[in-house]
Amino acid sequence: MKASFLLAAALLLSLPLAANAATPQQQRMADCSAKNKGLKGDAYKSAQSTCLSSHAATPAAPTTPQERMKKCNADAATKKLAGDARKTFMSSCLKAS
Repeated sequence: MKASFLLAAALLLSLPLAANAATPQQQRMADCSAKNKGLKGDAYKSAQSTCLSSHAATPAAPTTPQERMKKCNADAATKKLAGDARKTFMSSCLKAS
């Protein structure tokens, strides 16, 4: 009984980690925002617009399973995911590719 309670508690604690994964659009926004840090007003808006529109032409998705695995592993490492959060991310990443 106690073991099942601990397992359930551990699963509940790991849920917010998986839910906080950024979408590709959120990641692009964060990348462009970091790149344009220090700009203000219209200069910032213009730079953000240019940066985001340049991201629109993303490269084709990897086609072979090995390429997908390599890309998903690199993305998970960049996000510093571990444990169940990494498993969840890898599963969704491999299905989406």
